[in-house]
Amino acid sequence: MDADFKNRFIRLWDDYFPGAELPMGFYYADRDCGIEKKKKTGNHSCLIADLSAVRRGKALCFNKESIGCVGGVRCCGFPCDQRPDFEYFLSCGIPGKVEGIRYKKTPQLVKETQNRHPPFSAPKSTIVFKRWDSFEEMDNPDAIIFFAAADVLAGLFSLANFDEGDPQSVIAPSCAGCASVVQYPYLESQQPVPKSVMGMFDISARPYLRADLLTFTVPWSKFQRMVNHMEESFLITDAWIRIQKRLKKRLTGDTT
Repeated sequence: MDADFKNRFIRLWDDYFPGAELPMGFYYADRDCGIEKKKKTGNHSCLIADLSAVRRGKALCFNKESIGCVGGVRCCGFPCDQRPDFEYFLSCGIPGKVEGIRYKKTPQLVKETQNRHPPFSAPKSTIVFKRWDSFEEMDNPDAIIFFAAADVLAGLFSLANFDEGDPQSVIAPSCAGCASVVQYPYLESQQPVPKSVMGMFDISARPYLRADLLTFTVPWSKFQRMVNHMEESFLITDAWIRIQKRLKKRLTGDTT
């Protein structure tokens, strides 16, 4: 990553989104690149929970063996067998055998949804996550992930639409939380006109986030355009200045 671009975004982010959390990004690698590999505990662990350390500034990498959730393994594109009776688990269950979490009305709808999900295979054996300020010159992120409350999310959404004529340039697919920050953004990054992805509507993953947060994930080529447009967009208008003041009060505690 170009150091000037990295530092420019930090400056602009601090100016227009005062106090807001820096984003993180991910990319795939053939090896660990000297980055600590997340250790699997043997118990179930949610990838979103594991990423809390990255949000605090710690770079981490994962492979198939170190992700503590079958869904997380699959959503990162690594080969993994699906649990038996998954369509019942995600819907109504099987009395005395499978407890259903009731995210879909019927097992048939689960199968239909799965058939509509795009296929995804990780391009390399390891996925690396770093917070923005941890990126080095050798790093080439596939997508940038923001954990954002409503005002920040509104700003990102509007900035993503600044140079788009398509009113559907931001998508919110029905999927697992980890799919909304890895699978769909990575697949979008391979498209000629990539879409940004809103996510973390997954009820099972939401307990690992602050109650007011969602995610907004931007494929790298789209993110670069967004940064380059910041100083000519609505962010320089009085309408955003009012939001800036509210952000400053809420996120930094400044009451002036």
